[in-house]
Amino acid sequence: MKKQVLFIQGGGTGAHDEWDNKLVDSLRHELGPNYDVRYPRMPNEADPSYTVWKAALAEEIAGLDDGAILIGHSLGGTILINTLAETPPNRRLAGIFLIAAPFLGPGGWPSEDIKPTANLGARLPQKTPIYLYHGSEDDTAPFAHVDLYERAIPGAIVHRLRGRNHQLNDDLAEVAAGVRVLT
Repeated sequence: MKKQVLFIQGGGTGAHDEWDNKLVDSLRHELGPNYDVRYPRMPNEADPSYTVWKAALAEEIAGLDDGAILIGHSLGGTILINTLAETPPNRRLAGIFLIAAPFLGPGGWPSEDIKPTANLGARLPQKTPIYLYHGSEDDTAPFAHVDLYERAIPGAIVHRLRGRNHQLNDDLAEVAAGVRVLT
């Protein structure tokens, strides 16, 4: 049986078909045929709403088996981690991966749509490893945001990737290696 991976796109016009599709192609290539990488189109990507994306995420996660892996890129990662903290899934996850996710809260970005989750790490599914990947040349979500997540989620496994941009230069080899460790 194939291992399930759910990849949540970032926000912005063209994110699904012009940007994050390259990340998913890289991930599929690196993981190979033993993985079912799902890549749903999130609603209204040009103007994402936490409430709408949270509902879409709940539906996508409900369709997964125990042991699935969740990956969120950019704003998709921010929405994913806050959704999981607010409403933990009713299934066991093998891992959660955030790629270049903006941090919301003190030191990070403000948001009128998403209220920062207090005690973020303590509210996430227990015994689920959390991986953080961020490029040093990210000109969208500041590199320092990975440090904020590291403090907010004690025990997270952090990968600071030198010379990599917001899209990790369209190369998810390190992410795929982390996924393979879990499966």
